[in-house]
Amino acid sequence: MRKTSLGGSFELCAELAGKEPKELQVELKLDKAQWSRWVSGQEGVVWTKLTALMDHCGNDAPLLWMNHARGWDIGRMSRYETELERQNRLLREENTALRRVIQGSV
Repeated sequence: MRKTSLGGSFELCAELAGKEPKELQVELKLDKAQWSRWVSGQEGVVWTKLTALMDHCGNDAPLLWMNHARGWDIGRMSRYETELERQNRLLREENTALRRVIQGSV
């Protein structure tokens, strides 16, 4: 919501990661003109480049911006639980249950 354009969301994505556009251009193998065209909206971004940007920056600001722009309530959206996250959750739940049993028998 802080940015008024998709290009602005690219800038926010970089900003949240503490990255300068120049760094991203090198790391993602983009030329300065291409980044500039993305930010200004003069050139579209292919999905693989967009996901590389978000993965590299560690946030989904452009994706969330697009959903918000299309009228989605991004506050209610949630990600699917990965297999690793599921295993972690199950182990935490088991750990909590075991602690209750141990504390009850002491």
